Amino acid sequence: MSTTIGKIFDLTVMKFPNKDALYDVRRNVRYTYSEWNDEVNRLANALLAEGVKKGDRVSTFTFNTEELGTAFFACAKIGAVFNPINFRLQGEEVAFILKDAEPKVVIFEKAVEPVIASIENRFPHISFWFIDENAPEYAQSYHEKVKAAEPKPVEMNVQEDDLYAIMYTSGTTGRPKGVMHKHRNMVEQSMLVIGSTKLDAGDNGLVTAPMFHCAELHCAFLPRVHVGGSNVILHQFAPKKVLELIGSEKITKFFAAPTMWNMLLQENLSDYHIESLKLGLYGAAPMAPSLVHACHERLGIKLVQAYGMTEMGPAIAFLSEDDQLTKAGAAGQACLNHEIRIVRPNEEGPSEPEDVLPPGESGEIIVQGPCMMSGYFNREEATEKALYKGWYHSGDIGYLDEDGFLWVKDRVDDMIISGGENIYPREVEDVLHAHEGVLDVAIVGQPDDRWGESVTAFVVKKDSQLSEEALDEWCKNSDSLANYKRPRKYIFVDVLPRNASGKIQKFMLRKQMEDMVSKGMLT
Repeated sequence: MSTTIGKIFDLTVMKFPNKDALYDVRRNVRYTYSEWNDEVNRLANALLAEGVKKGDRVSTFTFNTEELGTAFFACAKIGAVFNPINFRLQGEEVAFILKDAEPKVVIFEKAVEPVIASIENRFPHISFWFIDENAPEYAQSYHEKVKAAEPKPVEMNVQEDDLYAIMYTSGTTGRPKGVMHKHRNMVEQSMLVIGSTKLDAGDNGLVTAPMFHCAELHCAFLPRVHVGGSNVILHQFAPKKVLELIGSEKITKFFAAPTMWNMLLQENLSDYHIESLKLGLYGAAPMAPSLVHACHERLGIKLVQAYGMTEMGPAIAFLSEDDQLTKAGAAGQACLNHEIRIVRPNEEGPSEPEDVLPPGESGEIIVQGPCMMSGYFNREEATEKALYKGWYHSGDIGYLDEDGFLWVKDRVDDMIISGGENIYPREVEDVLHAHEGVLDVAIVGQPDDRWGESVTAFVVKKDSQLSEEALDEWCKNSDSLANYKRPRKYIFVDVLPRNASGKIQKFMLRKQMEDMVSKGMLT
């Protein structure tokens, strides 16, 4: 039997046809697995009728919705390549992805319609499907398409080595790269999570982290379907609504970034019934020991951390519930069937996999495992570099301790993690550089109690009248910069520190920020 995402969905439907499968809070729609299977089959047949063939791309550009989840499995059944797009992106960012991926169909919603409206005329070959009422003139109604299609099973020869998805992640140059994953890779990832979080058919999970991201999609949503659990889909994270749903839907487990767990703790928990919650999965950033203690004490749950990257599916290491306090701050131990090495960084090219460093010594984190991407879409050179000698070279710096636990010290190319989202400085710098009043600029991350890190801009003025307000307005109006990437602070300086080769020395800027904070000049 070929193990594909579509096949594991069909097996779950066969095993649990009348069990609650999915509840979309926004639309107040509930499906059993049998009912959801009909909806998935209808969409699969509607896509085929639209001319979508095996290997064609289908993009989704929505917040968390039933339609995204349905598209996920419909594409898997017909062998179409699923391409979920970050709903926070602006017009030019989305346009780049559409040009690169060349999808046949784009499924989108009202909340992001202005973004699509600003670029749709550039893509006459794409069929845009609108999931809400009153579709714009350039789009067709998703639900009318689905309603008109038959719920009959789709007969398609989809194999486990076929491409399942292209998931875009920001590159070091600020341009996204499409990470390609095959069916078998993500079935493996699902099984890893099932084992590490002890998922079973009795679990009710809450989808509150972004579904476009592999952390939620592959480490929470898919594994729950895999075992026959239930998924409650919340359109976007809202602390009070999350706590209400834990009580009303008897939620047992869900994934959230540390920032989100912290926001839940700020609420008056005595107002809610959260006794059903047993385990929290978190990732995207380490969780402070104080926050781990607070989750244990106030929420009464156990925690499991997943560390990884889109290129690996994403999880490469888990920090188990038993190690949360004794190894607080660590990323965890390598996942089953994965090997993590710390190797000496090579400034001339990819690090050599055999140049392994001893425990406690920091170097580049490289990894091998069954969930590794097959490469970057349309990026042969980048693929060769990232998968040098069969190892994924993360660019992250860390070390392994004597017990085999991974500790991450720094991130690739000074990447900033804010609210669980990766932000690459270059793309923010490019937007600010385009302002006529800016001579030079550098972006760094500043520690933030709520978001993990916030974006801070060091700016050298070309125009002495340039203000923080003017730059903030510039970024807000940019079609090339999502709002969450916008700087929250601007520090004006006379010159940026550079080394002999002209590279900005960002460690000196971070030291300057620390000094300013200690003196009360920056909060």
